[in-house]
Amino acid sequence: MGTMSLPPLVEPAAELTIDEVRRYSRHLIIPDVGMAGQKRLKNAKVLCVGAGGLGSPALMYLAAAGVGTLGIVEFDTVDESNLQRQIIHGQSDIGKPKAESAAESIREINPLVNVIIHNEALTNDNVMEIFARYDLIVDGTDNFATRYMVNDAAVFLKKPYVWGSIYRFDGQASVFWAEHGPCYRCLYPEPPPPGMVPSCAEGGVLGVLCASIGSIQVTEAIKLLTGIGEPLVGRLVVYDALEMSYRKIKVRKDPNCAICGENPTVTGLIDYDDFCGAVSDEAADAAQGSTITPRELKDWLDAGKSIELIDVREPNEYEIVAIPGSKLIPKGDILNGSALADLPQDRQLVLYCKSGVRSAEALAAVKNAGFKDAVHVQGGVVGWVKQIDPSLPIY
Repeated sequence: MGTMSLPPLVEPAAELTIDEVRRYSRHLIIPDVGMAGQKRLKNAKVLCVGAGGLGSPALMYLAAAGVGTLGIVEFDTVDESNLQRQIIHGQSDIGKPKAESAAESIREINPLVNVIIHNEALTNDNVMEIFARYDLIVDGTDNFATRYMVNDAAVFLKKPYVWGSIYRFDGQASVFWAEHGPCYRCLYPEPPPPGMVPSCAEGGVLGVLCASIGSIQVTEAIKLLTGIGEPLVGRLVVYDALEMSYRKIKVRKDPNCAICGENPTVTGLIDYDDFCGAVSDEAADAAQGSTITPRELKDWLDAGKSIELIDVREPNEYEIVAIPGSKLIPKGDILNGSALADLPQDRQLVLYCKSGVRSAEALAAVKNAGFKDAVHVQGGVVGWVKQIDPSLPIY
């Protein structure tokens, strides 16, 4: 499939006021945008899913561009660790709901924008009703369960959405619109196995990468709304910040796609948490009855219980913060078997990671290797800091 231009998504508003003409003059003098394009932006309703790394630059530039109605769906609150990349929030917003903090920034950028706050998590119960009010969705989510839900709702409602994803130094972006090309499931029919793909919280992200991918998302949104250029329908942009390279990969519509193919098997919203499984079945089974709380670990350490406390995170995470007395053995070395010979047979193993997901995977592996009484710490090092020693940093 070659690239294609598409008709504008939105009809033009009746007029621009004198104030709007002044504000948007640099758009108005671009022949391709002009008065008609700016009136379409004024009439547009765009929903941003998430006001985090990608949502921050996306919302700010959509507002500056003059998108008339901006919806924000976000349930989280602003945390200090967000500020390294989520530039729509500031120091004084820490502890505030992200949706409200984002709305305040938008009003400061452009008071002419009508901001609608959905201060709630996106769920099967509300996604269709929320999406139905908007012309276009910008997906700034960071987990697979929500991505598949966003995709499926957009397919059912026949709406386009602009997708982006970031990790460390790498980003991806595309436009999924089943009416004119592939959907997200055509590209990724199945989610990756649990524990395979680290989140930004586990693997990190270069803050400015959000701006690179978020700005691509807004560019695509503007093109779709105004009908200019050739949107990224059927094309995936892959950005490598370290090489400073952009590659484009063709994505074809899959005739066997479970939702937009010729014989769809997904005909309604499904249980996305179950579909994406936060932890593998094996890890969930291993953790059953073999999970201790940070408080229990503290009691064991205070009592001098004979345990081997093992941190299964990566070395750079261990440098930031660790539970005192722990030894670092990264999860990968446990899963590939190379570290198993070094584990002591005469002490009970206690594993922990950042939040409890990776340690559950590692727990399944050590139990399979014969360490039947091994346990892992619920909530990981974050739980330890919050419940036992708040003087330590959280990342």
